[in-house]
Amino acid sequence: MTHTRFAFIKAHWHSDIVDRALEGFQELIPAEQIDVFDVPGAFEMPLLAKELAKTGKYSAIACAAFVVDGGIYRHDFVAQAVVDGLMQAGMETNVPVLSVSLTPHHYQETDHHNAIYRAHFVDKGREAANAALMITKTRQEALGA
Repeated sequence: MTHTRFAFIKAHWHSDIVDRALEGFQELIPAEQIDVFDVPGAFEMPLLAKELAKTGKYSAIACAAFVVDGGIYRHDFVAQAVVDGLMQAGMETNVPVLSVSLTPHHYQETDHHNAIYRAHFVDKGREAANAALMITKTRQEALGA
């Protein structure tokens, strides 16, 4: 069965930056074909992605988060756990789960850095939409999925 719906999960942490990824995604996939879900942070994305994938409603699921070093925990461990969880969700459900999760090595909450990352998230959202469309087409051609 061909699906024409996509899910987009976005972490609320740094939403002023992360929400730009949805803008980029919607440049290629019409908003009426996207169900948008907000979660508190990156760590909550894999479980929701897996649950949404199990519904069978979506061709692909994109997940966006901005994981920065807050000084309290090692952000690289969080980012790795999130990306691993997203991959596992896709592998267990046979629904592509795409990551727009960025972990900059150097981020300062300045106007300059925020502008750079806002623009970068638009680009990454567009790239995720391209990937979602391409993998959907490839799967339809190869598997009739």
